[in-house]
Amino acid sequence: MKDKKEIAEIIKTHQKIRGQLEKKLDEFEKIGLELNKNEILKELCFCLLTPQSRAEVCWNCVVKTYKILNDEKTDCSVLEGLLRGVRFYKTKAKRLLEAKLKINQVIEMLVSTKTAERKRNWLVQNVNGLGMKEATHFLRNIGMSEDLAILDRHILRKLEKIGVIKNIPASLTQKKYLKIEKKMQLFSKKIGIPVSHLDFVFWYQETGRIFK
Repeated sequence: MKDKKEIAEIIKTHQKIRGQLEKKLDEFEKIGLELNKNEILKELCFCLLTPQSRAEVCWNCVVKTYKILNDEKTDCSVLEGLLRGVRFYKTKAKRLLEAKLKINQVIEMLVSTKTAERKRNWLVQNVNGLGMKEATHFLRNIGMSEDLAILDRHILRKLEKIGVIKNIPASLTQKKYLKIEKKMQLFSKKIGIPVSHLDFVFWYQETGRIFK
């Protein structure tokens, strides 16, 4: 590892916020255990909105649009108006409507599919708008990600800084994603911090807060 001081700070930060993280992850696990359709759909919509957009803005949009989204006659243009502030809001409005129609299939899959890897593969293949990162984020937010990694830009920058990866790839294909994920899992074991905690630790170091 290139930066022992940085790694020591990661461990120190984890010790500081571990209790908060475990409480947050317990909340996520409860959603996954109960499999309430409304809560699962909210988390799915949140992860569909997050690419290239701020998490807090996306969650606020989920809260604003949820009652309208549950209306059987939801108009896409109405959703678009409520998603202003989210990048590519027109495309994402359509994806939210598509997700609503598939939510029963998603829940059935979550029940019947055994491993987190298989759950993620199904989501990537069957839910329009979910890539590897977004599918992992969704599974993490319902307590089913096991040790899968959410590889967004801030995670990749951190992994590069501490020498887990040599550089950030220009594009993150599925093959590259899995390769970097494996390196993050090995790093996680080496320093004794679960992968599901590391994302929060890195986020906290950048922002000083814990979110979704």
